[in-house]
Amino acid sequence: MKNSRRAEFISWMKTISLALIIVIVLHTFVFQLSVVKGHSMEPTLKEKEILFVSKWKYMLGNPKVGDVIILENPIGPDGKEKWLVKRIVGAPGDRIEIYDHCLYRNGVQIEENYIDTMIEGEPFGPYVVQADHYFVMGDNRHARASLDSRDFHAVNRELIVGKADFIVWPISELNRL
Repeated sequence: MKNSRRAEFISWMKTISLALIIVIVLHTFVFQLSVVKGHSMEPTLKEKEILFVSKWKYMLGNPKVGDVIILENPIGPDGKEKWLVKRIVGAPGDRIEIYDHCLYRNGVQIEENYIDTMIEGEPFGPYVVQADHYFVMGDNRHARASLDSRDFHAVNRELIVGKADFIVWPISELNRL
């Protein structure tokens, strides 16, 4: 009787260990869930929404202009958030400028149907994005509403955690980004 309990216990421990290893591998390399904090991505994302973030996509390829990403805060947490959610608006080699309340990439005004206001604040640029870097901005273009590349310049590719693919919570907001 004791041997069967011990064998059952060992079997359970193996199963739990395997499940834990699978969860750790999936979280590290495949996906994670991320909670939106703050208002820098409004109107696209609202505070407390939960995002499904794909990590594997950027293991196989590079981020693209228009992607909504999760990145490590390039200026460090310093009382602020450790992670940021932003939209890529410039890729390596792009020349970014902001004037007349509009975003320009390589001299062409960008149609940004995901924002709800003209860009407020001071003109910016021209700024040429270095190799392995990406220029990111929040979708909330009100003055000082977003900590982004206008503050800390383009971010190194190494700081990008993954691509936010879906809003998964609340269910009423379930949507592909």
